[in-house]
Amino acid sequence: VSGSPSPRPVSPPVPVYHERQRLELCAVHALNNVLQQRLFSQEAADEICKRLAPDSRLNPHRSLLGTGNYDVNVIMAALQGLGLAAVWWDRRRPLAQLVLPQVLGFILNLPSPVSLGLLSLPLQRRHWVALRQVGNVYYNLDSKLREPMALGGEAELRDFLSAALAEGPCEVLLVVTKEVEAAGSWLQAA
Repeated sequence: VSGSPSPRPVSPPVPVYHERQRLELCAVHALNNVLQQRLFSQEAADEICKRLAPDSRLNPHRSLLGTGNYDVNVIMAALQGLGLAAVWWDRRRPLAQLVLPQVLGFILNLPSPVSLGLLSLPLQRRHWVALRQVGNVYYNLDSKLREPMALGGEAELRDFLSAALAEGPCEVLLVVTKEVEAAGSWLQAA
């Protein structure tokens, strides 16, 4: 039909890298998800543990069973090895002070209920979760999710972080470059 505009080609959505939960490897999955590629494995995390506690028989940075459950020191050392840094977010600060374009992504440490099949146990473990912007959308890249969950833009990300911090014992790490860490440019002046 003459005079009608031709349809514009729609660019495909940007692919989002997302690893699913295996064993107690949520720290490894969170690292790879926030970096949007498989850079770390259980073996690499175990090597970092050995470097952090070379003389230790029972390594304090991972599960005694060898199934993962890595602590924050492993995450921080892994990021440092790539020229990145993990900056602890002070929950007393307003989230409006975050300079989001300076932040590569987020790694959260959240309480996670323990269950055996359908039976919920009165125990809480800790779980590492990655958040990251891909294209113009922020995603929850929790390895326990079947697929990445789109959060939306900056306002929706701040709402998600605010809700996570309000729910209880939640720690937030900002993943930034060494330069951003040194300059403190992830934080807007009050």
